Amino acid sequence: MRFNSNNPIDIQRAKERLNFLIEKKKVFDITAKKETKTYPQLKYAHLIMGWFALEYGETLEYIKLEYFKKLINPEIFEFEFINRKTGDIRTSYRSCANVSKEELRLAITKFRAYSAKEAGIYLPDATDLVFMQQIEIEINNNQQYL
Repeated sequence: MRFNSNNPIDIQRAKERLNFLIEKKKVFDITAKKETKTYPQLKYAHLIMGWFALEYGETLEYIKLEYFKKLINPEIFEFEFINRKTGDIRTSYRSCANVSKEELRLAITKFRAYSAKEAGIYLPDATDLVFMQQIEIEINNNQQYL
């Protein structure tokens, strides 16, 4: 689990977790995480999709495919191919890792606009490090819902 020492709630949760591990005589590791100056584009995209998924009550994979790729950005991610065996024309979606930086930037911009306007969910800019760190903590602590 990851905790933010600037957040009193996280401090309390960290102490409770540490006391639990000591009480159960478990082996544990404590490490300090380095602060990032910015979030790389792909990591940022996945973090805001994860935050949207938590806030919206869906899984990350569902949000990524149904909202980010199909609904909001089909012109960037959607492509057609011919099935080699049946000859049927099929539709598929490219991975976020396989699009250009400019395409991903545009997709993120459109996703943030959709999120704010249609879903009422604020997705922070990549430069809002405090909010992004908190999102990363929340996503790590709520993996069972994603």
